[in-house]
Amino acid sequence: MSSRPPLERVALPRVTDRLSFLYVERCVIHRDQNSLTIRDEKGTVRLPAASITTLLLGPGTSVSHQAVSLVAECGVTCVWVGENSVRYYAHGRSLAQSTALLQEQARKVSNERLRLEVARSMYSMRFAGEDVSALSMRSLRGREGARMREVYKQNSVRTGVPWTRRAYDPNRFSDSDPVNQALSVANYSLYGVIHAVIVSLGCSAGLGFVHVGHDRSFVYDIADLYKAETSIPIAFDVARDYPDDCVVMARKKMRDSIFEKKIIERAVRDVKILLEGETVTAEQLEANVVSLWDLKQSSVAAGTNYADFWGLS
Repeated sequence: MSSRPPLERVALPRVTDRLSFLYVERCVIHRDQNSLTIRDEKGTVRLPAASITTLLLGPGTSVSHQAVSLVAECGVTCVWVGENSVRYYAHGRSLAQSTALLQEQARKVSNERLRLEVARSMYSMRFAGEDVSALSMRSLRGREGARMREVYKQNSVRTGVPWTRRAYDPNRFSDSDPVNQALSVANYSLYGVIHAVIVSLGCSAGLGFVHVGHDRSFVYDIADLYKAETSIPIAFDVARDYPDDCVVMARKKMRDSIFEKKIIERAVRDVKILLEGETVTAEQLEANVVSLWDLKQSSVAAGTNYADFWGLS
């Protein structure tokens, strides 16, 4: 196949208009125009690449160079996963043309006061009706721990599925009980979608405000906003109804929940609320402009020869 020109960014749908994720395994993926062709022993399916946020590639998947190129151009997070969806290897190109949100993220994560403000805002999104504006990080963590303990307890009582603690070892996945296996798969699916949202907005997945030290720290920050209403109840439902098929059913139920609860749209909104404040405008996010940094003016125009200005011509 001959080389193709890259897709125009303005021709791509916004991440809020896309489906959540697609999991495939034991198939061959090629490119046909701007669609992916997915072929296995049952036949071939065509999929517009820009219609999804995340492509999960399971065992036995072969992908052509052109297919990966298309996925990257469309800003789709492409994830190669292991037998039980416990490994993450790569993500696609950002849909954002501006670094305004990324710069704001870096500014706030580098300032102790601003970082604490963002962390409090994250926790306030989970503690409905509670005032956390004066709480320290230690107090926030303690309150969050108590809340999550209660969430697990309530779902255990609701479904009748016994619960002791969260147990997860990616190297010994099958040793976990069904509810922990379902939690791992559901959480992983949520992480993939949230990662897609973050990189599509041009933010850094590694610059977290609550989580630190991992290349997906910010992914975990944002995903935690939605676990109590998505992955946790789904895991308990699946463990009760499908204990022998919890991996596949957790993924399917999670996909439906992400769509029904509009998690993609909400994640886009929440990331912008947390990072923008009053400093980033919609025009800045859409701008396709390269500038040069300046200490006094913040930025100056690129593509300009400044030798005359400094008398160096």
